[in-house]
Amino acid sequence: MKEKILANRYRLTEQIGMGGMAIVYRAIDLRTGHNVAVKVLRPEYNEDSEFISRFQREAEAASKMTHHNIVNLLDVGMDGENRYLVMEYVQGKTLKTVIQERGKLSPALAGQITIRILSALEHAHRNGIVHRDIKPQNILVHADGHIKVADFGIARIANSSTLTKGDNVMGSVHYFSPEQAKGEGANASSDLYSTGVVLYEMLTGRVPYDGDNPVAVAMQHLHATPVPIQNLAPDVPPALVRVCMKAMEKNPAMRYQSARDMAADIRAALENRPERPVYPEKELEVQQPKPQMIREENAKLQNTDTGKNRTEAARRRRIRTIILTTGLGLVLAVGLFFGIRAIFDRVVTTATVPNVIGLDVKDAEDLLSREGLKFEEMYYSNENVKVNTVFMQAPEENEIKRIGDTVMLSVSSGPSQLTMPYVIGMNAEDATALLQSYGFTLTRDRVISGEYTIDTVVSQLPAANEKVSKDTAVNISISGGKTTVPVLKDLTLAEAEELLKQYSLKISPVLSYVDTRNAKEHGKITGQSPAENLDVMLESEVSLSIYRYPTDRADYSFDVILNRSEQDISLRITLQAAESEVEIESYTHTYPPDMDRKQPVTINLPDTRVYTCRVYQNGEAGEPFTIGEE
Repeated sequence: MKEKILANRYRLTEQIGMGGMAIVYRAIDLRTGHNVAVKVLRPEYNEDSEFISRFQREAEAASKMTHHNIVNLLDVGMDGENRYLVMEYVQGKTLKTVIQERGKLSPALAGQITIRILSALEHAHRNGIVHRDIKPQNILVHADGHIKVADFGIARIANSSTLTKGDNVMGSVHYFSPEQAKGEGANASSDLYSTGVVLYEMLTGRVPYDGDNPVAVAMQHLHATPVPIQNLAPDVPPALVRVCMKAMEKNPAMRYQSARDMAADIRAALENRPERPVYPEKELEVQQPKPQMIREENAKLQNTDTGKNRTEAARRRRIRTIILTTGLGLVLAVGLFFGIRAIFDRVVTTATVPNVIGLDVKDAEDLLSREGLKFEEMYYSNENVKVNTVFMQAPEENEIKRIGDTVMLSVSSGPSQLTMPYVIGMNAEDATALLQSYGFTLTRDRVISGEYTIDTVVSQLPAANEKVSKDTAVNISISGGKTTVPVLKDLTLAEAEELLKQYSLKISPVLSYVDTRNAKEHGKITGQSPAENLDVMLESEVSLSIYRYPTDRADYSFDVILNRSEQDISLRITLQAAESEVEIESYTHTYPPDMDRKQPVTINLPDTRVYTCRVYQNGEAGEPFTIGEE
C-alpha cells in the first residue's frame, strides 16, 4: 500500500511496523502537513470478524483516552475494504531497543520511565481500559525524552461483551501476569504486574523469566522466583527493589492495587524517603476532656476557703504565664525550625534545571553536574544539528528539581550516513521502493538501451557504495528498450500501422495533412518524425504527415447538437478504423455557451477505410456512428 493515499487525506510514505493484526505506516496528513502513524488492518483479516472486532476495540479504547503519555488517536475510518486508525507519530525508539542498545538502565532513569508508564495506566484504568500487553516493545521513547504507551490492540474495555475466550490469554508471554498465563481474565492489577516485569528488565538488562518455548516461560510466571535484582545490579536501591518485587507478586491481592500507589512508592525510593506513611484513623483522633472531669475539678475548687483560693489563684496565674511564655517560645522555635528547613530544602536540596540545548554534550554534562543534577544521554541522527550537540532536554529549563534528579538529553549523532545501494539491473519499481525506503529524494528518466531489458535500471547517481546522507538527491536511468524507426514514406496509414507494430512502435494519434493534386497520393505518407533508421525507445510514438486529395469523401461534414451549458464546451471528435488499434484525433474546438446549439463540423478522413466516429463534449462521449462508406 506504500504511496497510497487513504481517504483522500493520508499519503502513506513508508512502512514502520508490522504486527500479527495490522501494518503500521508513516504518513503525511495532506490537510495539515503533519506526520502521522496509520495502522491498517491486514487485508487477509478484512472478513475475519474476530480481528475486525479486536481492531474496533482498539479504536474504541483509544477514543476514550487523551493523555500525554499515551499515543493518542486522531482519526478512524475505512477506505474501500481497508480499515485504518490514525495515531500521533512518535519519532524515536521503542524502550526494547533502548534496553538492547544500552543494557541496564540507571535506577533513576528506569524509575522515571516507569512513573510515566504508570501515569498512562492510571488514566487508562480510570477510564475502564485494561491494556493487557504492557511490554518494552509497546513503550515509545520520543527523541525529546517523552514516554508514550502504544498499542491498545488487545485492550479490554471493562464490561465489554465482545471479549472472546481466546482474548483472555492474549499478551506477550515474557511480560504477562500469572492470571493471564492460566487463561483467566486480566484486570488493572495484571497491567501493574507487567509493568513490574518491564522495570525488572530495565534495572537488570534481562527479563525475569525465559525459556525455550512459551509454555516454559508461562510456567515460570506461575511457580518460579526470579533471580534477585541485587545479584544482577547491586547499585539498585533496596526500596526500588521492593517496589518491583511487590508489583510482581503472583497473588494479585498482594500487588499494588493502583498505578498511583506504585508510582508514589517509586518516587519515595528515588528520593530516599520512607515509604508512603500510613496513619491509622485512631492515631489522628484528638482527645477532648470529658464534661464529668470538668465538673469534678470545679467542685474541688468551690470547697476551699477564700484565702486559699486567692493564693491558689495567684499561683495558677504565675503557672499560666510561665506556660504561655514557654509555649509561645516553643511555637516560635518550631516555626523558625520549619522555616529554616523549608529554606534549606528550597535552596540547598533543590536545583533549577539549566538550559543546555545547543551545548556540546560534555559542556552540558559539566553544567548539570555543577547544579547537582545527573544526566542520561540518548543519541539520535539529526540532519540539522552538529554531532555531539544537545538538541532537546527533559525536564525543560527553569524547572525546580531535587539534587540528584536525572535530566534526559537528546544528543545529535550527526547526519545519518548511508551506503548507496546497487540498483543497476533491478526492476525499476523494485529499485524505486528500495531507494525510497532509505529516505532519498528520487528522480527517474528513461533512456534508450539495447543492453538492458525494458523497465530495468541502466545507471544510477550517486554510484553504488558511496557514503551519502538521507537528503541526497538520487537519479536512476531506466531502460526504455531499443528499436529502429523503419521507412514509412509512400505507405498507406494501415500499412504504416502494421509495420510500426512489428518494430514495437506506435502511430501518434494526431496526424498532419498535406494537400495534393494527385488523387493517387491521397492517404499515403509523405513525412515522419522521428526520421527513418533512427534508434528510439520501444513503444515510442511516430508522428505522420499524410497526403490529402480534396474530394467530397475526404472532407466529411455533419451537424453536432451542443449540450446546454453555462460554461465553454470543449468538442473533440475521434476516428478509429475497424481493424486499427489507433484512435485518431480528427477535430478539436471550443465553443462559448452563447453559440447556437446546432453547429456544422467538417473532419478529414485520412484514407479510404470505414471509420467509427465518436463525439466528446467536455469529455463525455456521445453514441458512436460510422462514416466513410463507399
